[in-house]
Amino acid sequence: MLVDGQWTQDWHPVQATDAKGGFVRQISGFRSWVTADGSAGPSGEGGFKAEKGRYHLYVAYICPWASRTLMARKLKGLEEVVSLSVVEPALTDEGWRFGDYPGADRDTLNGATYLHEIYTRADPHYTGRATVPVLWDKEHGTIVNNESAEIVRMFNSGFGDLARNDIDLYPPDLRADIDALNERIYPRLNNGVYRAGFATTQIAYEEAFREVFGMLGELEARLAQGGPFLLGDRFTEADIRLFVTLVRFDAAYHGLFKCNLRRIADYPALQAYVLRIHALPGIRDTVNFDHIKRGYYSIKALNPTGIVPVGPDLPGLYPVAV
Repeated sequence: MLVDGQWTQDWHPVQATDAKGGFVRQISGFRSWVTADGSAGPSGEGGFKAEKGRYHLYVAYICPWASRTLMARKLKGLEEVVSLSVVEPALTDEGWRFGDYPGADRDTLNGATYLHEIYTRADPHYTGRATVPVLWDKEHGTIVNNESAEIVRMFNSGFGDLARNDIDLYPPDLRADIDALNERIYPRLNNGVYRAGFATTQIAYEEAFREVFGMLGELEARLAQGGPFLLGDRFTEADIRLFVTLVRFDAAYHGLFKCNLRRIADYPALQAYVLRIHALPGIRDTVNFDHIKRGYYSIKALNPTGIVPVGPDLPGLYPVAV
């Protein structure tokens, strides 16, 4: 991580632990918003007006949080408004790196080799982890926001007429339901798989494991009774947040994170849901299974040999021929 702007140690997945040895995620440090008129959003400072070509998004295909923003950018038609750079999938001793791996980019905007250099450009004395996604302001040369949930919402409503207005990922009449779903799914499943995979004690692992599969069972029952999406026939940000976890589950979390009671393929309604969202226009472009597998299996603390499994065979998503 960075301490007072200096990289201090080899990258390690466990950010902090609670009293039980459970994984605790770092709180995002940059929280301003892009808005149509440049006024301040729900958090942070103002001065970030929506303008075509002004903002740049740094992401990793491996990362579900970054992929939330990729999906929102695609669905809202912002590809020509917000430019994009993708880091390499393998995590290095200095974290995310730019480069020439297929599907990744060099940082032609700021000339950085590692993502942590972007953080110290924004704040030379930054202390914390250099995470994706990062929304960068080219005009002021700083990070606007590195909290995926907020970037999704500003892509949805902060860019005004620069974005598509025929889809609303956070419609007013569903906001209470979306917030309730997010609040329930995030700790048990989105972050639950990380709590299982990065647990440092048996009790913390088993607690997270039970919550992951309890939540999957609840969602299977919900989707089996309705659909096609979590809130009926309208696709919302709640579906984005769930999909990015489910689509990685069989390829990474089932094996590497020890979430091995069942696969998503063993849940008929959840499997159909994943395939349905993956088939939506443009969504396939935001999912890169090669990056996902190579990225997760590059985590030395969990896979010291660095060997990337050939499977699993994921029909309709990532078929594997042997």
